[in-house]
Amino acid sequence: MSYTSKGPRLWAQLCILSLPLLAACATTELEHSPPLPRPSLPPKAAQIYTPSVQAQELSAYYRSLEQDLLTRGLLRTDGGGPDTPYDAEDLATQFEQLAFYDEYGSRTQGNSPGGLARWEDPVVLKAVFGPSVTARQKARDQRILRSYAIRLARVTGHPVRLGGEARRSNFTVIFAGIDDAEFVQDQVLRTLPHLSTADLALFTTPPRQFYCLVTAGGLRQSPLTYTRGVALIRAEQPDLMRQACIHEEVAQGLGLRNDSPRARPSIFNDDDEFALLTSYDESLLKMLYDARLSPGMNAEDARPIVAKIAQTYWAQTHEPQTSANSDDTQYVPISWRHEDPPLF
Repeated sequence: MSYTSKGPRLWAQLCILSLPLLAACATTELEHSPPLPRPSLPPKAAQIYTPSVQAQELSAYYRSLEQDLLTRGLLRTDGGGPDTPYDAEDLATQFEQLAFYDEYGSRTQGNSPGGLARWEDPVVLKAVFGPSVTARQKARDQRILRSYAIRLARVTGHPVRLGGEARRSNFTVIFAGIDDAEFVQDQVLRTLPHLSTADLALFTTPPRQFYCLVTAGGLRQSPLTYTRGVALIRAEQPDLMRQACIHEEVAQGLGLRNDSPRARPSIFNDDDEFALLTSYDESLLKMLYDARLSPGMNAEDARPIVAKIAQTYWAQTHEPQTSANSDDTQYVPISWRHEDPPLF
């Protein structure tokens, strides 16, 4: 299996085989396990949720981590500015790194570029919430996800929306905590019935350094034409880190499956400098869904086309915008007001 983990960072991307056939984030075709039985969850009487000791420790850890990152000037929400200049050549170079490579590479390709991956059908998001998630958190996360879907559709020109009917969704975003393992298992297996036991465990009991996870893929005959996706956003995180997870995981699930230390200003970077999608990232997503590119295209054939596309989108902006985050729920940490500012 090929997968990406970031720690401390906001996500770990799995390139897995799903659907009841196969799905992948690279051209490699890997083995998969037979479908795991979905657990039958008996109805439970309504009761007040009491976090476990482990959940309380995770919440405290993530709060402390967010405070530390903010204290060091990271998790920026300004979208970039005069301190983050870039040109069309940089945009083209980083697009190739993000759209054609996987962080660890596949077992057959090593660090060689794979093919371009993206969705051709409309992306219909579904938000589901574990029993540990509060009503306040549900409302906020749902609002952010809906607003972000609208933004992604506008940026890419590809249909992306938060759906109201579960049976029509193809990209599930799970908001759940460590106490919600059974719920997460049930939700993941609804979409990825052939997921191996080991990979399922990454969703149900992820290591502490995995703040969020995402996987997306397609059918055996066209694995780079995405048709299904699942993301996990860990509920123990404070608001900004959770919103950062939403931004990165959903965008990664659209096809920008790698990260690069030279991508700036960008959320597709291990340095945690930016929390929310930037104007630079918007240009990358526009390039990914440009009609001149197509799923399965290799890096060499795409390179001259990408250079022209990058010049087009860079010319439209001329320079990074100082505030590219259009979510109506943009986060302003309350801790800043107290001068005690504190990943996926």
